[in-house]
Amino acid sequence: MKKILDKLFNHEQLSYQEAFDVLTKIGTGQLNNSEIASFLTIYIMRNISVNELAGFRDALLELCIKVDFSDFNTIDLCGTGGDEKDTFNISTLSSFVVAGAGYKVAKHGNYGVSSGCGSSNVLEFLGYKFSNDYDKLKSELDRANITFLHAPLFHPAMKYVAPIRRELKQKTFFNMLGPLVNPSFPQNQSVGVYNLEVARLYAYLLQKSGKNFSIIHALDGYDEISLTGETKIISNQSEEIISPQYFGLDIIDAKDITGGEDVKSSAKIFMNLLENKATSEQKNVVLANSAVAIKTINPALSIEDALAEAKQSIESGNALKSLKLFVS
Repeated sequence: MKKILDKLFNHEQLSYQEAFDVLTKIGTGQLNNSEIASFLTIYIMRNISVNELAGFRDALLELCIKVDFSDFNTIDLCGTGGDEKDTFNISTLSSFVVAGAGYKVAKHGNYGVSSGCGSSNVLEFLGYKFSNDYDKLKSELDRANITFLHAPLFHPAMKYVAPIRRELKQKTFFNMLGPLVNPSFPQNQSVGVYNLEVARLYAYLLQKSGKNFSIIHALDGYDEISLTGETKIISNQSEEIISPQYFGLDIIDAKDITGGEDVKSSAKIFMNLLENKATSEQKNVVLANSAVAIKTINPALSIEDALAEAKQSIESGNALKSLKLFVS
């Protein structure tokens, strides 16, 4: 490990194989906490390369507990986090809206590390029991159109890193890795990233994956479509900058989409949205993100039709029904 750290201290990049090997060592408990903390800190101070990110991703996928959902045409809606914008759980809510619209969602998530309330926090509060039992997960997909892959149950390698990440309280390259290491290997992906450099890296990797994908970055810093300004979206088909008017929606203020102060208040926002009691700003942000996900699965669909499907999912109660079936 000293050779790897020396190389990084000298501002050199790791090869794909070096990156793969060091993540494998971390994930199998071969490195101590000081070595791991030093390694993570280096990448807080400098950018990660495509080869490094690919090596880290493949090492975690090699070590994970894999789930076969190939019979379903699934999508994952998952952001990197790390944007420090303190929004409510937009991608998780959008997952239930997409499920309520009839699509199959295999959501990958975890407790909040750089945010106060991650997807796992809110779903656990609402009564969902995490599991890596295949029959249970498949049953959820069959009945509710959605299942949830709680990262610690599928990535045992992360147990060596999680305490250090919590102590550092900084976004690390593991924020970047989360959406890339869904253990069910979904065929479609709608992913938000916290800066344009990460968007570029993701575009390179996802273009080679064979997936339908949309990479989302709001130009004022959000890892989702925020409707507070313009958003860059990179997909298999195009690369464009869109405004709220693309969806026929108005621009909103950042304060209108902030999250709760704790898990309880975050869950209240969550339920208000699915019960169609949210503010128009909260609802519109979820609709926009849901519409892009729906269009990712079905690229031939117009954004107007995708938005209409998302709206119908909420207003018909189907998104709420998906949550209730999922939790039960």
